[in-house]
Amino acid sequence: MDWDDLRLFLAVARGGGLAAASDTTKKSAPTLGRRMVALEKRLGVDLFIRLPRGYALTAEGEALLAKLAEVESRIVPLSEAGKERKPLVKLSAGTWMTHLLCRKAQSITGGDVAIRFISADHVLDIRRRDAVIGIRNHRPDQIGLACRRVGRVSFAAYATGPEVTTWVRVMGQTPSARWTAQASAGHPVIEVTGPRNALDLAQAGAARAVLPCFIGDDTAGLTRIAGPIDALAHDQWLVTHDEERFAPEVRMVIGRVEALLRDLHHPRA
Repeated sequence: MDWDDLRLFLAVARGGGLAAASDTTKKSAPTLGRRMVALEKRLGVDLFIRLPRGYALTAEGEALLAKLAEVESRIVPLSEAGKERKPLVKLSAGTWMTHLLCRKAQSITGGDVAIRFISADHVLDIRRRDAVIGIRNHRPDQIGLACRRVGRVSFAAYATGPEVTTWVRVMGQTPSARWTAQASAGHPVIEVTGPRNALDLAQAGAARAVLPCFIGDDTAGLTRIAGPIDALAHDQWLVTHDEERFAPEVRMVIGRVEALLRDLHHPRA
């Protein structure tokens, strides 16, 4: 059994309905109602008598309440100890955006929340809480996610100077890899398996690399050789779980990350 469902059951049972439980759990009444129905289905019994102005416990509900009171007395001390730790928020993004976020980590954590940066060029399943907040290059179409557009990312080719004619190509089928394969035709090529290695080679003066402009323009010693490249530009979306976004620590991080990204894409004069 999921203790979170049982914890919500305790709140509904003790509050005598969804409204009172909503105040104590910070979950919406519709969400609590769905969770209680799901719990009853899993147990195969009716736990509540649903009245016009609240919930009353059935005999089975009373029995479950009595059993959970003892379990709660053992679990609560553990959860209270956990409150001493800062709440953890998992934030996923691609290689380059994670690189930027790590450089701005202090402004994101603010000293009052713990952050786990998850660098992944594949899309993590936020609905399953693989991450709580994601920065995506396309608008998600899955149910249960909330999103907002925060800007547009542009790309260009960078090198230490025009005399560098070797290209670095990140192996894979990303749009930038395909563009580089065409642009580098007839030129020497160095292949790498990780995007960060492309920046390393460009900084070393060994090759030209296709980079997001927010990385290339901010890297000392690099200059634009070609671009912005219209075919690679894309919108950027800040995505989170529809329910988790109301948690205070998640709402706090969303606000800080959104401010950072909007300033990145629309810098103040």
